[in-house]
Amino acid sequence: MKRKVELVVISDVHLGTYGCHAKELLNYLNSVKPKKIILNGDIIDIWQFRKRYFPKAHLLIIKKLLSLATKGTKVYYITGNHDEKLRRFSDTKMGNIQIVDKLLLNLDGKRAWFFHGDVFDASIQHAKWIAKLGGWGYDLLILFNRFINYFLEKAGREKYSLSKKIKNSVKSALKFIDDFETTATDLAIDNEFDYVVCGHIHQPCIKKIKTAKGSCEYLNSGDWIENLTALEYNNERWTLYSYQDRQHLLAPEEPLLEEENGGFEVMLAAMKAFKTTL
Repeated sequence: MKRKVELVVISDVHLGTYGCHAKELLNYLNSVKPKKIILNGDIIDIWQFRKRYFPKAHLLIIKKLLSLATKGTKVYYITGNHDEKLRRFSDTKMGNIQIVDKLLLNLDGKRAWFFHGDVFDASIQHAKWIAKLGGWGYDLLILFNRFINYFLEKAGREKYSLSKKIKNSVKSALKFIDDFETTATDLAIDNEFDYVVCGHIHQPCIKKIKTAKGSCEYLNSGDWIENLTALEYNNERWTLYSYQDRQHLLAPEEPLLEEENGGFEVMLAAMKAFKTTL
């Protein structure tokens, strides 16, 4: 049985990169039946897109999202920095799919503000080439980390995250995350939003923030590179879904059956589904 959820928020999938956990995300998407899905930026990694690497599982994610849209799920695609080229299509609506740069929703009488968060990143705003170089380096680090974890698993040892170790040991990285959260919540409180929901920094989080001016709830959906997390809103309550902690609730047989199709056939099916939304 698929879980009925009012709203699912996913960000930083980075389809088209080596670090993307598309199979795990497909398992998750096949386990829920959401009324709305918010794709909060960096879903397709256009910065690092390469024709020679876009696996079948990555195509199946696109097909699944299109399929959900044709079956009634409202899909909001919020643009991020890695898929910024889609910003030229902002406010485009195709059936149940809408491309936006930010999104405001009323959730049971409370105001929710959704945006990716790259607007707060000075390296992207003023030195984009540095950010792009960092993106390539991060992808290679994740690929190397997978190689290490392969042998750790064979030896019966726990997996190890090189990038998390680096982030947690570098003061500037910790300060950036703290500044990001502070800036987002300060703006949300100034504009009287009850929720501010971001992505970008790959740090899943739900926490209440109080200042002298007021309070709001800060949420970050994390990513599908390392953390494999999503936000779910149901019955007036937010929860943080973690694939590692809750994969026992999933039914993996559906995506495994789908993956028997070839990549070309999957792309054709995705395009047919896309046309039905127009």
